[in-house]
Amino acid sequence: MNRHRRREEEETSYWLSYSDMMAALLLIFVLIISFTMLQSQTQYEAKEKELVKEQEIVKEQEKKLEEQQEELDKLIGIRTELIEALKKEFEGSELSVKVDPKTGSIALDSSILFDSGAFELKESGKELLRKFLPKYIGVLTDKEFKEYVSEIIIEGHTDSQGDYIYNLELSQKRALSVSKFCLDDTQSILSSKQISNLRNSITANGKSYSSPVLKKDGSEDSAASRRVEFLFRLKDEEMISDMSEILNGGN
Repeated sequence: MNRHRRREEEETSYWLSYSDMMAALLLIFVLIISFTMLQSQTQYEAKEKELVKEQEIVKEQEKKLEEQQEELDKLIGIRTELIEALKKEFEGSELSVKVDPKTGSIALDSSILFDSGAFELKESGKELLRKFLPKYIGVLTDKEFKEYVSEIIIEGHTDSQGDYIYNLELSQKRALSVSKFCLDDTQSILSSKQISNLRNSITANGKSYSSPVLKKDGSEDSAASRRVEFLFRLKDEEMISDMSEILNGGN
């Protein structure tokens, strides 16, 4: 009897220990599942936040691109309008100048401005500038365009005859002579306000014979190459140009 009772107690103790072990294993399993689910939920929420952030960044970039495209379109429109205004200003005038339809640049014949190999303005050159400057500067400083124009560039160019450095110095001196005449307030060509604005934006460059004018057959037109060009640059134009390439896929 005692032996039988002891055996029953041992069996009961065994099953209790087994039940405790299974309960512990089940608890561990539940904890593992809970931890895994919690970790998955945390990762999901982190990914969701990251996705929302990425979407916000994409939206900001899209908005920025739209603004840049609008600015590009506006700047292109301003250049077109400015070129048309210059054309209209010189059409029908006694000045036989041509406005480049793409850039808006205007080339003045060096033979009218200077004697051969010289950089001092001759009387015919001064007379040409007296008639040309009020019209040209008048358009660029008009209230419709002045806030967009950042730089007025005067470039001296020569033909390819002679030494490059000699021509570089000559072209630079010629551009400087024209610039000085533009800024000379004793000439009474431009108003004091126009001269003041011009001082903040004018640049004189010598190009030697690096940009020759070519004939249809590809040979140099020496007479046309000897020139002084008036050009303008719009604000943020280089940045807009780079932006245009990016927006057009580099094409």
